[in-house]
Amino acid sequence: MDLIPQPGHVVPEGAGYFPLGPGTTLDARDGTHGTERWLRSVLGAATGLPLAPGTAPGDTVRLALDAGDGGPGPEGYHLDVTPDGVRLTGGDPAGLFWGAQTLRQLLGPDAFRRAPLPGSDRRLPLVSVRDAPRFRWRGLMLDVARHFTPKDGVLRHLDLMAAHKLNVLHLHLTDDQGWRVEIARYPRLTEVGSWRSRSRFGHRASPLWEDKPHGGFYTKDDLREIVAYAAERHITVVPEIDVPGHSQAAIAAYPELGNTDVVDTESLAVWDDWGISPHVLAPTEGVVRFYEGVFEEVLELFPSEFVHIGGDECLKDEWRRSPAAQARIRELGVGDEDGLQAWFVGHFADWLAARGRRLVGWDEILQGASGGRGLPPGAAVASWRGYAGGVAAARAGHDVVMCPEQYVYLDHRQAAGGDEPVPIGFVRTLEDVYRFEPVPAGLTAEQAGHVLGTQANVWTEVLEDAGRVDYQTYPRLAALAEVAWSALPAPGERDFAGFGARMAAHYRRLDALGVGYRPPAGPHPWQRRPGITGRPIEGSPPNR
Repeated sequence: MDLIPQPGHVVPEGAGYFPLGPGTTLDARDGTHGTERWLRSVLGAATGLPLAPGTAPGDTVRLALDAGDGGPGPEGYHLDVTPDGVRLTGGDPAGLFWGAQTLRQLLGPDAFRRAPLPGSDRRLPLVSVRDAPRFRWRGLMLDVARHFTPKDGVLRHLDLMAAHKLNVLHLHLTDDQGWRVEIARYPRLTEVGSWRSRSRFGHRASPLWEDKPHGGFYTKDDLREIVAYAAERHITVVPEIDVPGHSQAAIAAYPELGNTDVVDTESLAVWDDWGISPHVLAPTEGVVRFYEGVFEEVLELFPSEFVHIGGDECLKDEWRRSPAAQARIRELGVGDEDGLQAWFVGHFADWLAARGRRLVGWDEILQGASGGRGLPPGAAVASWRGYAGGVAAARAGHDVVMCPEQYVYLDHRQAAGGDEPVPIGFVRTLEDVYRFEPVPAGLTAEQAGHVLGTQANVWTEVLEDAGRVDYQTYPRLAALAEVAWSALPAPGERDFAGFGARMAAHYRRLDALGVGYRPPAGPHPWQRRPGITGRPIEGSPPNR
């Protein structure tokens, strides 16, 4: 019963069990065959059982949908385990799939392995579960631009997300340090922009370098595969293409994209350091047409409602020094450099809306937009610099994804001890993440309704490989998953002691999945990075 995220209602139905055996069948009703295939694949591998199609009474797992008023509702499910069989009913296909994840957890940690172990339990406790998510956006942002995650690694993250009932993978595909998506009409974006000559090892204050090229990119077929694999798990992939800042890799590939009247853009390379590059896109019609071409190909690959355009940390010194940019400000009548950024954002918000999509950007897209009132309708804000951006956006009638760095940036250190590898940012313990509340205080009920949900952000400047990503992400992503899924027992209250007790079983699931998480007692010796400079921030902000 140690379920994570915690369901809304769990009622034990006695001390017995329903055993799975060679004769157990899957009875898949209309619309349930995706979950049927997934269950047979993962549970068949873990148990060695065939789980054949069938309707034999008394030894059947029945899958069904009920979209009626008395059903589980969107993404919700009802799971009933009785001595006579198992009934799993979803309010929609996604809800059925999330219920299958709960069923897998009830079978015990060995159900998360890829081959059966001798003596493994193959029985389900008798129980009744009624469950549905609190938020529609339950996400993970993975930065594949700073350190590239190969395709198979992304597929692994999708499986881990599904196991935690997370449903949005936000892929940070472009930045100063690398361009990771194939664009057919602009081949130099990957030929040049997808690799850098070296990488700093540790924070940008570190004197250490890894003097070998780093890079990689996803072909269009790679991304089609990722999107399809995600869709089978009811996960939406939201692509991020950064404009107008964080664009040095693109400018290195196509120098005409930069502010050529004040910078020798022909000499720029993909940036090999961390931080914020001063080299930003020029505010010209030619640059806008270029990125419209990029986004046209991105939309062909990603069917998501939202497309992320970045919009953050756009340093404006080049625009201030550029006669061409200053002339553009006067021509457009936008007043200043902040207005110029708002013009960039507004153009692509309208362009995406005309194609049936919605723009989402980091909270700097509020700059020059009069606190959100000047943002085009339908644009959404990912609030990362605290709660303020999300509050302003919600009050202006815009949807919000809450992901403040002080609470859910998982590259930040997990403890104050000197053993934490490459300590970055605030101390954000497992309990800190668990007590994070996505809905800011002070909003009206209508404004709070604009909070789509939350996501954890995993930036990879100091996460050089999959092991480092695992260490920083888990177990804290399990806490974020419960924040995003489970309703509050009372306003402002979460039972961390109860969560910690349930985590004892969940660590065994992570072990079975091969996740290199941070142990509760601190890092293993091989997870430490002695001598690698970090950037700790002293003190921790309050949770609201």
